[in-house]
Amino acid sequence: MAKSEKQKQKLLYLMQYLMEKTDENHAATTADLISYLDQNGIKAERKSIYSDMDVLADFGLDIVKKTERPGGYYLASRQFELAELKLLVDAVQSSKFITTKKSRELIAKLESLCSKNEAKQLHRQVVVTNRIKTPNESIYYNVDLIYNAISENVKVRFQYFDWSVTKEMQLRKDGAFYEVSPWSLTWDDENYYLIAYDGESGKIKHYRVDKMLRIELSVDKREGKEVFEHFDIAGYAKKTFGMFAGEEETVTLLCDKRLTGVMIDRFGKEVSLRMKGEEQILARVNVAVSRQFFGWVTGLGEGVQIESPERVKAQYEAYLASILKKYQE
Repeated sequence: MAKSEKQKQKLLYLMQYLMEKTDENHAATTADLISYLDQNGIKAERKSIYSDMDVLADFGLDIVKKTERPGGYYLASRQFELAELKLLVDAVQSSKFITTKKSRELIAKLESLCSKNEAKQLHRQVVVTNRIKTPNESIYYNVDLIYNAISENVKVRFQYFDWSVTKEMQLRKDGAFYEVSPWSLTWDDENYYLIAYDGESGKIKHYRVDKMLRIELSVDKREGKEVFEHFDIAGYAKKTFGMFAGEEETVTLLCDKRLTGVMIDRFGKEVSLRMKGEEQILARVNVAVSRQFFGWVTGLGEGVQIESPERVKAQYEAYLASILKKYQE
C-alpha cells in the first residue's frame, strides 16, 4: 500500500488506539501514539498528533488530555459505561436460554465496547456463574425467523419436541408439523416463548422456542388479529404459572399479611388486596388454574389458602390428597 494511502488511515488508527487502549486510568502519551502509528507503517510528528486529537474531538470523541505527569490522552466516555456493560454481561451469562458457546461470543463482543484494561473486569465477572444452559444452538435463528414471520404477517411451521428419560429428543405428534400464527415473543422463567394463535383450536397457545425444530415461514397469512388486538402479554404471563396453560379463573387467596409483598411481586401493584382482620389479607387474582399454580400455593405453606371459588378449592384439595396418597402407599 502506498505511503499516501496509509496516511489517509492515520485518524482511524488513532481512534482505534484510544478506544482499545485508553480509559480514565490508562492515558496514551504522544510517544505511545507515534510508536503505534509507526508499527502500522505511518510516520507522524508530535505536532500532527496534537491537531489529530483536535480533529477527533471535533468529530465527537470525548477525548481528555491529562496535563499532570504522566500526561497523555484518553477516551473519557463511550457508548456504554462500564457499569452498563457489567450489567449486560451478567444478563448474558446468567441467561439459561443462551448456550455456553453463544454466551462467550456475545461477551467477547461486549468486551470490545470498552478498553482492554476495563474488559478484564468483565472477564472476571464471567467466571462467577456456572449454570445449566440450553444445548439448542438454533434458538437465535428461531427467534429471528419468528420476528420475520410477524413482520411479514405470515404463519410459522415447526416441529416440537420433549426430552426422553434417555436424554433424547422425542418429537410430538409423531413428527408432524405445527402451523400457528405468531403474534409475540415473551421471556418467562428464563425461557423464550412464542405466543401464537392456533386456528385449528381457536385458542391462544405458547411454545418454548428452544424446543422448536425446523422452523420455517408459511405462505399463509396470520390469523387471530381480532383476538390479539387487546391481548395483554404481561397479564398473560402473570396468570400462567411456569407458562403452563389452564382454565382461567378469578381466585381469592387468604394470606398472612407478611406475604403481601409476595402477592405484589407475582401479580403486580394492580392486584386487588384488602385486609381481613389484623393479620390476614384477601388477594383477588386472575390465574390459569393448573398443577403449577397449585404447586406455587403449596410452596407458600400455611401462609396461603384458596378461599374461593369452591370448585378451585376442591381441585386443590384433590391435588394435595393425590400427593399424600402416593406417600401413604
